[in-house]
Amino acid sequence: MKRVVYIAAIILTVSSCGKKAEFDAQGTFEAIEVVVSSEATGRILSFEIEEGMPVKAGMELGLIDSLQLHLQYKQLSAQLSALLDSRPDIKAQVAALREQIAKQKRELKRVGNMLKDAAATQKQYDDIQAQIRILESQLSATLSSLDKSTATINNNALALEAQMAALADRMAKCRIASPVDGTVLVKYAQAGELATMGRPLMKIADLNNIYLRAYFTSNQLAHMKLGDEVTVTADFGGDERYDYAGRITWISPESEFTPKTIQTKDSRANLVYAVKIAVKNDGRLKIGLSGNVKL
Repeated sequence: MKRVVYIAAIILTVSSCGKKAEFDAQGTFEAIEVVVSSEATGRILSFEIEEGMPVKAGMELGLIDSLQLHLQYKQLSAQLSALLDSRPDIKAQVAALREQIAKQKRELKRVGNMLKDAAATQKQYDDIQAQIRILESQLSATLSSLDKSTATINNNALALEAQMAALADRMAKCRIASPVDGTVLVKYAQAGELATMGRPLMKIADLNNIYLRAYFTSNQLAHMKLGDEVTVTADFGGDERYDYAGRITWISPESEFTPKTIQTKDSRANLVYAVKIAVKNDGRLKIGLSGNVKL
């Protein structure tokens, strides 16, 4: 009888060792998680999302009160309009001087013709030339003054436009949107609560493209490289196991101590390397689920 029990124990031990050898490494499934935080301060007016809800990148999911920002924007817009309207009409303001100069030049031509016929004096001709020079000097000074005034107004307008752009950006940040395609994992805030800059609002993860973080010994790494295809087995407990095609996308450049919850092919290994294996999720894989890898 003792011999039968002993043989049964040996069979169980061998069977157990065989199961351990069925895989080369073990790990857990993970996904790229994004914590979306508030970029504005104010009352949350709406935030109609639920955990488990699929979202698209750029999809509006909620709104933070931006009334005060909108009123400031309207005020700056009115100031900008008034400022632009105050720009001088250079053409109209120098029209009279240009007309006087043109008139004096016609007169100079007429006196010049009379001077040839000795019907006018040289002094008359010189006086008209002097008058033209004075008028042209006045025109130049007036244009310079008007140009400077216009440039100052334009610069002030640019400053107002920059302030308006900053306000527009702050108003846009009052719109709560998803930065990525994925699924809402956790909702941290509710409509009616006060959002502050940097407060987490929700956590999103792309569950369609999931990966297994497994650990391998240095001996195993000698036979692995990025892009290698491997078999990943998801363990749902009991006899529920499903195989997936996986691809190695990342190998840690540094070793670390074997996590207590992780088994390796060589149970004596103290130092292992983390490896990410990308797997296409068919809807069954969940974050935190255990998985095995067969090279």
